Amino acid sequence: MQQKRLTAALLAALVAVVSADSDVTSLTKDTFNDFINGNDLVLAEFFAPWCGHCKALAPEYEEAATTLKEKSIKLAKVDCVEEADLCKDHGVEGYPTLKVFRGLDKVTPYTGPRKADGITSYMVKQSLPAVSVLTKDTLEDFKTADNVVLVAYIASDDKASNETFTAIANELRDTYLFGGINDAAVAKAEGVEFPSIVLYKNFDEGKNVFSEKFDADAIRSFAKVAATPLVGEVGPETYAGYMSAGIPLAYIFAETPEERVELSKSLKPIAEKYKGKINFATIDAKNFGSHAANINLKTDKFPAFAIHDIEKNLKFPFDQEKEITEKDIAQFVDNFSAGKIEPSIKSEPIPETQEGPVTVVVAHTYKDIVLDDTKDVLIEFYAPWCGHCKALAPKYDELASLYANSEFKDKVVVAKVDATNNDVPDEIQGFPTIKLYPAGDKQNPVTYSGARTVEDFIEFIKENGKYKASVEVPVETTEEATPEATKEAKADEDHDEL
Repeated sequence: MQQKRLTAALLAALVAVVSADSDVTSLTKDTFNDFINGNDLVLAEFFAPWCGHCKALAPEYEEAATTLKEKSIKLAKVDCVEEADLCKDHGVEGYPTLKVFRGLDKVTPYTGPRKADGITSYMVKQSLPAVSVLTKDTLEDFKTADNVVLVAYIASDDKASNETFTAIANELRDTYLFGGINDAAVAKAEGVEFPSIVLYKNFDEGKNVFSEKFDADAIRSFAKVAATPLVGEVGPETYAGYMSAGIPLAYIFAETPEERVELSKSLKPIAEKYKGKINFATIDAKNFGSHAANINLKTDKFPAFAIHDIEKNLKFPFDQEKEITEKDIAQFVDNFSAGKIEPSIKSEPIPETQEGPVTVVVAHTYKDIVLDDTKDVLIEFYAPWCGHCKALAPKYDELASLYANSEFKDKVVVAKVDATNNDVPDEIQGFPTIKLYPAGDKQNPVTYSGARTVEDFIEFIKENGKYKASVEVPVETTEEATPEATKEAKADEDHDEL
């Protein structure tokens, strides 16, 4: 017993030392308001000690706090187990929740990365005005203040260009640092004329120049293309950016850092040729090799290469039996760009017969069934391992049976597709996802977000389908809305993530 007490005391002492050395300030209900009001800018993390994501964030958060300390930007944390009321007051519903405070009345959600460099970069941007006014003496330091910065060289009396640039800076301030120069001599020294924008970066060619007419869309497009590395890296912090880029992504899978560096150098000329048209990025095949299956590559043979047309959700894998060489990949990418390569379609076999009431769709029948312009089609995108999908199955079968035995049997189809084993043109974020494709308007599917009851599905089809098809639910199958049933329905509203 004495030994246990000594061990506990030692642990407590160690924790105290660690806490004392931390640059993250722990806050309670008694200290929170004074701390927030006493600092111009604070990033606060609301966490729970048992939360795995919080534990993963902790060292990154500490590192960022230490870096930001010299810039007088404070990072704080609140233990929501100990301070439940405080967390509730600030609308915390999940962990970790991060919020940026400029006093108690100006609070915005933190939307940046969860790595130290990303947190630091994001908070530095928050600490500066949307556009920093620069001079000859401050320009050089500003160029290297972040991985990417944009500096506008504009005459002070050019009102239109100044307003356009300021509007873009306010819109994108969480993503980039923006500066402005009104000195023509400084512009000349940088090799540009009024009005121009220079994007300075610490990779590839070092900078890019925008000298066209100041148009908001053109500047957005310039920034997105110029700020993307010729050959970047796909990972948790960058994946969403590549997915939202609006252009195809060429994946370079390799298991070692050395291989990724070597392949990056080899394929860089191809990436340069297609800059702004196709993004190129390496991906760690040891940690993220399973992602290869999502673009129809084998998951046990690397290095590998594939192009994913994100907008159309089409996959173009390079033959994994072939060596990845600059010559062969250049030809492959040229053929892809010219539309000479057929996409790889992952599909289960076409069912010989439809066994149950729900129509089974596979990739090879998707167009014929789901996009049949004469029918309203309700389709469930599911995964075999998804618990919520399994719970939905009997209700979904009942729904399909009601329509199959009604006057609308030739006008309404209730269908499902295994979205893990079939390529589908839809973007699916979680399972189950349910959409209605109305007859005559297949370009505008409606995503279902209601309670998963037969009655609610019927109402959804009636409201959003072309035929306004409604069927009666037999009285004996209707369940009373008991508290337990309501709780189950609420639980059903969740999704199993991809």
